[in-house]
Amino acid sequence: MKFSTRIDTDKSATELFDLISDFSRSERALVARGAQIRRIDPSQDPGTGLGWTIDFNWRGQRRTVRLDVTRFDRPSHITLDGHSDQFDLSISMTVVALSRMKSRLLFETEVRARNMRARLLLQTAKLGKTQLDRKYDQRIADFVAHLRAA
Repeated sequence: MKFSTRIDTDKSATELFDLISDFSRSERALVARGAQIRRIDPSQDPGTGLGWTIDFNWRGQRRTVRLDVTRFDRPSHITLDGHSDQFDLSISMTVVALSRMKSRLLFETEVRARNMRARLLLQTAKLGKTQLDRKYDQRIADFVAHLRAA
């Protein structure tokens, strides 16, 4: 199942890329939302090889996701790939310059089932895809706004 959204900002493309590639800031934002994060590569430099194990509660159960940076092309693209017990996950963030002081963030997430139970969950979720798309758009917009404010 794929989700995508775009967010227009009043920041230059370089500033927006620096904002989304500040993984320490993203970690703090996720911790503020109740997740527990363990960085796998202790390096402070953003780039490929950086990874996390993220624990969070979802629908009353504790979930764990392993997430790794697989593509880091400054100043335009970051790809994160991950997996959990039931799903494979791919997150793609692309920054597009609209003008010198405006840019757009294209944020795409793809979720793939790893087993039959997960496939059934995704099939059921597709019935409410319109509502899920609205929630996804709002969550990503809130996340980017939180990054800008922090």
